[in-house]
Amino acid sequence: MSETSLQPSDAEEPWTTFRDFLASRGLRVTNQRRAILSAAFEAAQHFTAEDLLEHARAIDPTVSRATIYRTLPILTDSGLIREVDVGRDYKYYMVHRSTENFKAQVICEDDDSIHEIDAPFMEWYGKAVAAKLGMEVVSQRLQVQARYRRDKPGEDWDHPGGQSSA
Repeated sequence: MSETSLQPSDAEEPWTTFRDFLASRGLRVTNQRRAILSAAFEAAQHFTAEDLLEHARAIDPTVSRATIYRTLPILTDSGLIREVDVGRDYKYYMVHRSTENFKAQVICEDDDSIHEIDAPFMEWYGKAVAAKLGMEVVSQRLQVQARYRRDKPGEDWDHPGGQSSA
């Protein structure tokens, strides 16, 4: 996040934060940007730009794909959403609801779900390593690729998503 990013002060006030950020950058407040922000904050999980387009169009049918792709960098710069790169041809995004703890992502290879877990030690580790080299942390991430365990090979197994892979 850049120094000019505005941190969400209250999860109930994302529109105020976004409106103020747009004004600080000399950008217009539009109904389409408001619909995109609303759609993002309605998402319970990570979402792609295409997911966001579908949900934003349900709020405002005039939202275009181009507007989504122009607005996503603005939303990430504002600190309201985070971009999550899991090594695919597209990015995921997630609403940045809290800055309390560093989050690690566990990406499930079975169902492409992304699970976020608190990893406060990583923030400390990043700062310690950078400081030792006379640097400061700009960004860092921890991602783990995983799959659901198969304790007994050859048997069907169920995982929390309710899907069976046998």
